[in-house]
Amino acid sequence: MKVDALSDILNFILHMDQYLGPLVQTYGFWVYLIFFVVIFSETGFVITPFLPGDSLLFVAGWLASLGSLDIWMLIIVFSLAAILGDTVNYFLGKYFGPRIFNRNRFFRKEYLDDAHVFFEKHGGKSVVLARFIPFIRTFVPFTAGMGSMNYSRFIIYNIFGGILWVGTFLSAGYFFGNIPIVKDNLSLIIIAIVVVPVITAIAKYLTIKKKKINS
Repeated sequence: MKVDALSDILNFILHMDQYLGPLVQTYGFWVYLIFFVVIFSETGFVITPFLPGDSLLFVAGWLASLGSLDIWMLIIVFSLAAILGDTVNYFLGKYFGPRIFNRNRFFRKEYLDDAHVFFEKHGGKSVVLARFIPFIRTFVPFTAGMGSMNYSRFIIYNIFGGILWVGTFLSAGYFFGNIPIVKDNLSLIIIAIVVVPVITAIAKYLTIKKKKINS
């Protein structure tokens, strides 16, 4: 059952251009609430990083260019969802993260200490850049809260990163979605939007790990 559910979610994400139009027609204005819940959940809970983020923004921007959705409403709804999602994730990490480390023998306290040092040094840039990397953006705010990153510092980068992320992908879909070569290969572009950042992040992680091993 779980495998079937994940398969359905993956199929929806990779062929979102085919499913989102009928969804808008079916639910009308309520689709904005659905969008809010999806982006809020994708950024707000570490257990749901598989939900669509970049691809949903891109396709929603494309639909707005066709007149099916209002672009300004999308900007407001998605930005609020992204900012509130990261905020909730931060506080989940702050209040539940240390308990995980204290109660689970598979987690060591030095991981928490490392996270604190990392986010005090690179926190702002990490919160912003993580927005553009699937899966990573779900874990960064949790780790920021867990590592006791100053909240007033976090929220500034959270707001900036959230608006930048939403604006980038919505604009890309809105202004480029109807270019013939893009429109004719929309499914492939969605796959690229999902896969390329993940591969890049994995490659970067392996490079850093190799350097640590060799040092």
